[in-house]
Amino acid sequence: MKFTLKVWRQKNAKAKGRFETYRVDGISPDTSFLEMLDILNNNLIEEGKEPVAFDHDCREGICGMCSLYINGRPHGPDDLITTCQLHCRKFNDGDTITIEPWRSAAFPVVKDLVVNRNAFDQILQAGGFITCPGIVPDANALPIAKKDADESMDAAACIGCGACVATCKNGSAMLFVAARVSTLAKLPQGRVEAAKRAKAMVAKMDELGFGSCTNTGACEAECPKGISISNIARLNREFLLAKIQD
Repeated sequence: MKFTLKVWRQKNAKAKGRFETYRVDGISPDTSFLEMLDILNNNLIEEGKEPVAFDHDCREGICGMCSLYINGRPHGPDDLITTCQLHCRKFNDGDTITIEPWRSAAFPVVKDLVVNRNAFDQILQAGGFITCPGIVPDANALPIAKKDADESMDAAACIGCGACVATCKNGSAMLFVAARVSTLAKLPQGRVEAAKRAKAMVAKMDELGFGSCTNTGACEAECPKGISISNIARLNREFLLAKIQD
């Protein structure tokens, strides 16, 4: 297969970016999208040109690092997958593929297709944890209803890739924050600090410049792990309850 790639190139967050066009051919349909970018970079290096910077780590759909906006969709034209799980067979031979970084003020460009998602880390540091050992029994010592355990584990599937932010017209991080809050809200170990957690994480999200949620559902549709927007409803309930308790 052969493709025309329109790739966003940008030296840093302050520099003016631009699209550059490259062509690759001899690509197997079973080649992963990141492997195709590896091939492109090998070609560029052989030509004495600067390779394209893009992020990746596990290449197994676990870490969420491979955050690329491909033909107008986070992670590309497939459902419930990350970019590293996308294969070239999802495109037609001869296609033009547009590749961009996440577009969000809270995710400044580091270089080319790499963005800084430290904002997510700051939100987690604000309250996405438990700090009260000994107040409730250890996890394996306390029976938990299966429904609650399932909902907690479903929310915990979030890998923090940022696709929800990238696809939201407002650049909202509500799905990410809601998933983290729901993971602990459904467990007794997380209830002790529930009010404090909800207020702190929402406040940090707002401080970092993420937009508000308008319930369009785009975040759920593009989430590689299928995190439900029902978690946003739970976050809203947790937040309102925390404000009432003030």
